[in-house]
Amino acid sequence: MSKQLASLFLLIGCLWGGPVLATSQQSHAAISAAALAFAQAQNKNQSGEVHIKVTDIDRRLKLAACDKLQAFLPAGAKLIGKTSIGVRCVSPADWSVFLQTDIKVTLNLLVASRPLTQGTILGPADFHLQLGELSRSGILTSPEQAIGKSLKFSIGAGQVLRQDMLRAPLLIRQGQTVTLRARGKGFVVSQEGIAMNNAGEGEIVRIRTTSSQVVTGRTMADGSAEVQP
Repeated sequence: MSKQLASLFLLIGCLWGGPVLATSQQSHAAISAAALAFAQAQNKNQSGEVHIKVTDIDRRLKLAACDKLQAFLPAGAKLIGKTSIGVRCVSPADWSVFLQTDIKVTLNLLVASRPLTQGTILGPADFHLQLGELSRSGILTSPEQAIGKSLKFSIGAGQVLRQDMLRAPLLIRQGQTVTLRARGKGFVVSQEGIAMNNAGEGEIVRIRTTSSQVVTGRTMADGSAEVQP
């Protein structure tokens, strides 16, 4: 083979292989940027100071180049604490990758001022605001969320208050006569029954009707119960 012919084959090989290697792989930085932008957008109305850190993608992961990236929140994931954000390729490739993300929110949280026993109805003297990290959903951040509600169980001084610790003020008590309503398109049907359990606003109450049928309803602000469709 002549030197000219060998050189020609080498040139063709470079022209054929070079651009494919340069353009066929997706930039990891672009994927991370898409995940970060998504997390920032979802937290733009969050009170307090927000810090977001997206973990780097493993360098060994090779993904086909993508013209359009789309970030999303995987099923069951939350936009708080250690979580995961997905990024998928919309076109032309078809792949998805999940990035470990740490979302820290620092703001004033409600904290118990002293040991509080089960059943305590909370007032302003029972808690105070303290700067801390919002590490999970359901943490209380304003006095209005706690005042007038009772504790489901005892807690210690300094413990952060959460929604799942509290019970709304009882509007229906076991043995009480309750008005039960069922709503439909253009009509409302009401009847009375006897409550079989205590319930606060928004909580489920079981009611025995005059025909001895047990019906489940949601407690309303006026102390009645409404059958859910």
